[in-house]
Amino acid sequence: MSLRRRVVLVAMALTLATGCSSNSESPTTWVDDEVTFVADGLTIHGTYRHEKGNQQAPAALLISESGRTDRNGDNNVAGPIGNMRQLAGYLSDHGVASLRYDKVGTGQTGLGPYADHPADVGSAVYTTGAKAAVRFLAGQSGTDSDHISVYALGEGTVHAMALADDTSAGAPKIHSLGLLQPLAGRYLDLITNRVKADVAAAVKSGQKNQQQADQTIAAWNAAVAEVRTKSTVPDKLPDGLNAIVNPGNVKAVAEADAIDPLDLAARIPAGTPVLLTCSDSDGQASCADSKPLVDALGHTSLSLVELKGVNHVLRDDPTDNVGNYSKPGPLSPQLTAALDGFVNK
Repeated sequence: MSLRRRVVLVAMALTLATGCSSNSESPTTWVDDEVTFVADGLTIHGTYRHEKGNQQAPAALLISESGRTDRNGDNNVAGPIGNMRQLAGYLSDHGVASLRYDKVGTGQTGLGPYADHPADVGSAVYTTGAKAAVRFLAGQSGTDSDHISVYALGEGTVHAMALADDTSAGAPKIHSLGLLQPLAGRYLDLITNRVKADVAAAVKSGQKNQQQADQTIAAWNAAVAEVRTKSTVPDKLPDGLNAIVNPGNVKAVAEADAIDPLDLAARIPAGTPVLLTCSDSDGQASCADSKPLVDALGHTSLSLVELKGVNHVLRDDPTDNVGNYSKPGPLSPQLTAALDGFVNK
């Protein structure tokens, strides 16, 4: 697989575009209500899935990958994935209500007040949206305020951990966290490791010589330093690396890179039930890469599940090929088995 093809999996998370949406079929006693709430002037659209009537029940906020992924997990690069819709269905089958939502730049939410300056959308905007979402969920009559959980995928786990540490006025207490294939380190550090590995593979296969490889690494390292010190980036980078960072998204990249998931993990209240999944087939969340985050979560009640042959969108596919992400299929039985043992903690 080309370097550009591999890194685009990560680049998808930081480029704004309108996502696709999927319809959900509701069982007899569960309904999907279209809802809206406001986050700092942005009207966010979502789906509140709950049991008919006013019965109080545990409730979960679902946070998709950051960037161009909508409430259902659909992405206009990878297609109609639907994994977050499936997760909502799994939870309702286990008596848990849920709220999932179209983040800024996706689905019915769109860009709103950021339409004229989309480059200003960064991690802080996504976290603000997540905070508004969990407060909306906590305010529903059917929500058991003692059992509010957050399940997030990929870079969305950064915002989930921020909610667990939120002590501002009116912030609901987070009972438990599901960190599914999480971002386990600073954004550009993780990308640098992947770029180095892919360049080394290109040398081994004969696609590059060592001099070309050294030039690519040097150019990337210089770009990382420029992003971190100046919040700017060269207009042209080798091997399609501008798909990751470019003048149009450099502000968002710099803001995401400034967040250290290990610091967020360390601030989660002690004893909080946490489920963390990683996979030997996930190029974005391998179990080896996740070890520092696992260590940072040592003070929590952590359940670590190492999946085998599961791709980044939580389905059985050892190739983790983005071209397969939209192929119909259930959530991995390995994941649902892990959830079976965690959802009622």
